[in-house]
Amino acid sequence: MSCPARFWRNTTAIDYELAPAWLPWSAVDPHVIAFALSEAEASEITTVIASMVPPDGAGWEEEHRFTTEVTALLAARYGRWACGWHWAVGEGGGGGVVTSWCCTSHSVGAPTATAAAVLASLLEWRDWLEELAQRFEQLAPPMDADADDRSWHLERAATRLVTVVVDRTGAEDGWYGLCHTVLTWFLASTGMGPEDAKDAVVRAIGGRFKSWAVPSRNLIDAVGEEFAVDLTGVRPYRDH
Repeated sequence: MSCPARFWRNTTAIDYELAPAWLPWSAVDPHVIAFALSEAEASEITTVIASMVPPDGAGWEEEHRFTTEVTALLAARYGRWACGWHWAVGEGGGGGVVTSWCCTSHSVGAPTATAAAVLASLLEWRDWLEELAQRFEQLAPPMDADADDRSWHLERAATRLVTVVVDRTGAEDGWYGLCHTVLTWFLASTGMGPEDAKDAVVRAIGGRFKSWAVPSRNLIDAVGEEFAVDLTGVRPYRDH
């Protein structure tokens, strides 16, 4: 399904504190921020969200306000990580990974169904963060790695994480934004400062990923190699 171009923004465009693409890894790391949803809590939060759903026939402004207010509610209740609950796949969601939500015009409807979709999207987003945390641990260079080993690990991490993002988003509209964020979070998880991590990712990708275009294996490999060389000064070896 298609959505108007105005729906591409995945969260409030006013409060960057609640835009998941701008969050530091420290704000979303599930190892740091615990989350457990009991049946009672799930029932309570869906009831609250259902009461916030705008009436039938509401305009885009009211529907957008609902999404913004739900984002603020979830972030206040569970932590800023929750603001990614509607960073959905494709044009409607801003090139994210969530599939339980699309955009306000297609996802906001009857209160009970809408609240259930919000909760499903929140849980799906949390699962993604937990998956990323596991992948980051598996892909991180060992603490005692020399430059050669570190370069190899960083290349492997970049190529595998890009591939995962492509697979999960289908390389639909804006998917490369999620790719930038995931690689930035990976570097931050290894101890790199967030600004340095962002700059390294920009240098490696350099605008070479495009909407609705699955990158070739050669391109993914080239990005991984440049990522590793930029961070270590050493070209990764190939005999692993």
